[in-house]
Amino acid sequence: MPLSLRFVVPLALALAAIAYAVVPLVDRLTFQWFVRDLDMRGALIVQTAQDPLVELLRSGRGARERVLRYFDRIVEGQRIFALGFCDQAGKLLYATRVFPEAVRCTKAERREARNFVLELPDGALHVSANPIAADGTVLGELMIVHDMSFAQRRSEDTRKYVLWLFAGIAAVVALITVVIAEISWRGWVNGIKAVMSGDYLLRSPAAKAAASGLRPELRPIARDLQALVNDLESERRSRDESQTTWGPDALRRILRQDLKGDEVLIVSNREPYLHVRRKDNVIEIQRPASGLVTALEPVMRACSGTWIAHGAGSADRDTVDKHDHVMVPPEKPSYRIRRVWLSQEEEQGYYFGFANEGLWPLCHIAHTRPSFRAPDWEHYQTVNRRFADVVADEARTDDPIVLVQDYHFALLPKMVRERLPRATIITFWHIPWPNPEAFGICPWREEVLEGMLGSSILGFHTQFHCNNFFDTVDRFLEARVDRETFTITHGGDPTEVRRYPISIEWPPNALAVQPPVPECRKRVRERLGLAPDVRLGVGVDRLDYTKGILERFAAIERLLELEPRWIGQFSFLQAAAPSRTSIDEYQNLDARVRQVAARINERFGRPGCPPIVLKIEHHDAAQVYEMYRAADLCYVSSLHDGMNLVAKEYVAARDDEQGVLLLSQFTGAARDLAEALIVNPYDIEQSAAAMHLALTMSPEEQRARMRSMRNLVQEFNVYRWAGRMLIDAARMRHRSRVMARARAARRRSGSL
Repeated sequence: MPLSLRFVVPLALALAAIAYAVVPLVDRLTFQWFVRDLDMRGALIVQTAQDPLVELLRSGRGARERVLRYFDRIVEGQRIFALGFCDQAGKLLYATRVFPEAVRCTKAERREARNFVLELPDGALHVSANPIAADGTVLGELMIVHDMSFAQRRSEDTRKYVLWLFAGIAAVVALITVVIAEISWRGWVNGIKAVMSGDYLLRSPAAKAAASGLRPELRPIARDLQALVNDLESERRSRDESQTTWGPDALRRILRQDLKGDEVLIVSNREPYLHVRRKDNVIEIQRPASGLVTALEPVMRACSGTWIAHGAGSADRDTVDKHDHVMVPPEKPSYRIRRVWLSQEEEQGYYFGFANEGLWPLCHIAHTRPSFRAPDWEHYQTVNRRFADVVADEARTDDPIVLVQDYHFALLPKMVRERLPRATIITFWHIPWPNPEAFGICPWREEVLEGMLGSSILGFHTQFHCNNFFDTVDRFLEARVDRETFTITHGGDPTEVRRYPISIEWPPNALAVQPPVPECRKRVRERLGLAPDVRLGVGVDRLDYTKGILERFAAIERLLELEPRWIGQFSFLQAAAPSRTSIDEYQNLDARVRQVAARINERFGRPGCPPIVLKIEHHDAAQVYEMYRAADLCYVSSLHDGMNLVAKEYVAARDDEQGVLLLSQFTGAARDLAEALIVNPYDIEQSAAAMHLALTMSPEEQRARMRSMRNLVQEFNVYRWAGRMLIDAARMRHRSRVMARARAARRRSGSL
């Protein structure tokens, strides 16, 4: 501490001297500012009062009483100390009751205002003498007096605040100085110890050259130092990858250079390709309507790894080999799917039960009550354990990279960690994460959190969701939460919690087979039976209560009520893929959506132009992109969403730079696509107005908005999303391997 005082005491004295010099300057500047302010106020009062005052002065009999009443009103409303009127001879004709005697009139005729400050024993007064003229003749001067005591009080407060400010600065700087001095001292002591023990070589850039002259027992440590130096250089190269054009080649380069070709496994409930047997006994391949599949399938094509998923297709068992593997995509196989089989009871409890009747509504907070049942929880544990066994079985090494996807596998990271302690586990939570109060509803909240904290890296779409997760762990677990380094430590290695906004591939594969936009517009309108000039909106969603489909229909109905000119001129195509049809809430939603669409069509429908065209069926990617290109607007009205990739798909589909995106403020995409029309889907009036604005927006404005959003989606595409996670994984793996080698070298050195 005496060493620190050598810095602290001179610093405090210097700051005190500066404060002593600065305070009078600040005081003077503050007083001058108040004077200028009162000068301007006086000029404004004269401008306002001149004409009425002239009339009162010329009103003849009774003028005195009227002028004094007028002065009293001004003084009361303008916070003025006193008012007076002097004639040309310098005589005070009219004055308020408290007009000070020290304020004197002048005899000279003046055509310019004059302002001055009187210093009196009781305090300073600001006087503004302003000529009052009519028809070019000066009638006298209006004397406006302000009490300056408030300025003196403010000046005293200012001096006090400045002194406190400098005292605070001195305290903070002194504290920082003490801390830095203490750290420096400790670092110097540790450095001396390292030199004495030979570990100094681990920090030296010349380790490789120096190692040749070391004693034999220290050479292993020197070699590990060089490995650490190489690791840091590799980490810098990885960071430089953020400047590259992100695509499949960039991912392959990360795998080859930073991860040295390490094994990549993806685990998700939904598989990217289903084999389905049709009624005519023909097996066809379907891609499910899922944002998760849309984002991850391009990544797996680039990584050539293994995707572990639940085999849910009716012909899935007929298309796998003896190890339950199948190569995909069918047109150009580049990776394999390992299918996991579940009984109907297990699927009902794990997927439809705990995951989609419990965690899904709990995290989305979309006004649907979550249901938690003990048998569902047991099935959820069993299925997570089975997937963990499959991951361990599929891993060819003891340290693979495992990408765990979404809320179906909250327990899986910890289970995989128990089987593969050296694995790098990246868990990405594709849906929102609620606040601690909402998550506290879950009866098994501690088990869910502990399972997720088995991850090396835990990713969310937005920083808001990361912050909610930090708060939740802080509330329910005994864990060390470090918000500065974005890590949580609970019983083992730390888990990094990061923001990774997900996106889509660029350019989308489905866009390559699309005809020009005019052709898409023609085809879609002919297929729907619409006239060529009908304006078309589109919505593409799973049939889910979080997507705000009913709110979307209400906005369309309100639009037609407010703007009848769109009746028979505007139609909205709603493509809704059936989802979770065994759950009562989804069955009820299906019925309500059909009922509301039929009612609106009956009310506003015209021949060849129903307000709503409802298609509750599966659509492949080519059909969806054709709809995007044919539509004048796309409305994404999610009531709560992690990201929502439909918004980004619509932007990517519009290479003509036309079309308008209406986007719910409750989506993660709203933080990325600021040029969309951002709406509150619960506000039906606002949504209807935004829809009208979209339909009347000029092509130039559409182009400017769409071009900006397309540039963003192109730059921040799915390859960048995956690449950032893999770069972070590479950094963690390099660090852990080097530290393991260094520990082993020290043990060998100690045994010699």
